[in-house]
Amino acid sequence: MRTIAIIVAGGSGTRFGAQLPKQFLELGGLPILMRTLMAFDQALEGVEHEIVVTLPGTQVGLWHNLCEQYGFAVQHRIVPGGESRWHSVKNALDSIDDADSVDVIAVHDGVRPLATASLITRVLDAARHSGAAIPVVMLNDSVRQVIGEASHALNRSTLRAVQTPQAFDARLLLDAYSLPYQPAFTDDASVVECLDRPITLVDGDPHNLKITRPMDLAMAEYLLNQDA
Repeated sequence: MRTIAIIVAGGSGTRFGAQLPKQFLELGGLPILMRTLMAFDQALEGVEHEIVVTLPGTQVGLWHNLCEQYGFAVQHRIVPGGESRWHSVKNALDSIDDADSVDVIAVHDGVRPLATASLITRVLDAARHSGAAIPVVMLNDSVRQVIGEASHALNRSTLRAVQTPQAFDARLLLDAYSLPYQPAFTDDASVVECLDRPITLVDGDPHNLKITRPMDLAMAEYLLNQDA
């Protein structure tokens, strides 16, 4: 049986304020997206697997040029992204050949390059056992729910911040993505929950940053140097 990792990389870099889309900015001398793919290639070593990357069509040529420039050799396949994250994942799922030979599918943000092999393995193992698993971390800040002009405090001990990779039984995820799109779909777990399937929570990693702002990139550089 195969394991498939879908890496969603559709950012434009608008919020980041950079000329390049943020997934192509350098982190420790390599584009962020390359580091993300390397993490999965390492975690899935010895396992029959395929890495699928979703990219906007306008970015595919740039990515190929970067792969040539950096001599990037991790095997992967490119699928055109869609108008939203959901549509990009849907495109990747629709591109899978011989889906019956796939046991688990993981979906990961292309701009989370510090996911460790142990985190990826932990989520995949949990998904094989329960059918659906996501990594979460505790919240450090106090939180409030805003409704109109009013707000009230929530008990942060009952809340968790959700990360990726999120992993699922392949048939379950394919069935979930056959449902119509809803704007409320913010991640893959929210799609699977429409089938009334429980989601297993596993320990995430505070270092598993999603790089969306310049300060995130600076923190990732610091963490990468600490691990070197």
